Amino acid sequence: MKVLDDIPFEIDADSVFATVHIDRGSQYADEVSAIIDAAGRVVRPRAFYRAAVVLDREPEAIVIAEAGDYDELSGGHDVDGCKLPPPPARKAPPAAAATRARLASRALRINLEGAEQVFPYVATCGAELDSIPLAAGDVFGQFCRDTIKEMALWAALSHLYVHLTETFGLGALASMNPGSGEANVWPIEQQRDLFAFLGNVPDSIGVVLTGSCLMVPNKSVSGILYPSSSGFENCQLCNQKRCSHRRAPFDAELWAKTCGDG
Repeated sequence: MKVLDDIPFEIDADSVFATVHIDRGSQYADEVSAIIDAAGRVVRPRAFYRAAVVLDREPEAIVIAEAGDYDELSGGHDVDGCKLPPPPARKAPPAAAATRARLASRALRINLEGAEQVFPYVATCGAELDSIPLAAGDVFGQFCRDTIKEMALWAALSHLYVHLTETFGLGALASMNPGSGEANVWPIEQQRDLFAFLGNVPDSIGVVLTGSCLMVPNKSVSGILYPSSSGFENCQLCNQKRCSHRRAPFDAELWAKTCGDG
């Protein structure tokens, strides 16, 4: 398990103003600037991951195991062309962390068909941004703060991608996230299994999983990163017509392959 908590991030004020559609000469400019200044003093994006291997594949699920056992599971230190560091000294994992996890998703199993090495993770903007004081019912202030939180989250994700590719000698990475795409692609309830496998996420990076499997702070994301030359976006399996965060069009052929009846 690895915590990345020294992630460089500086708020781009111009991007914040542009996103909230406020001109610097506007009467609301001072409020935006005050939120940017307050956020800049506390913002701390973070990420947490665990190196794992695919232990078993079922028709509708995969089973992953901690990478400390990959020398036994894979028979060597070179998995699917990826450089792996020496296995850590054997010791009992923290009580809060499971050594294996069964992740039920046909789409996940198909997407990971050629992958042996995977990286369950959580990345977050950091809980500190929720401490910025806002007046009750200040919807605009919340919008400004969420804009900064989203920027910090992307900084955490970008840093995690670079860290993994450099540390493990990987090429391109793709990600799948429980709860993204249509509801049956990878159900959001699978967050519980993912968090159990990762261990003590709240104490490590301050992300709490609620009873409805949402994450706090809200600008956090969990999932599995895996080597992929073809790439994948959750949006490809989401048929929602209007979405400001869409990064790829719905792919009917991919849907039929991963989520259809066949």
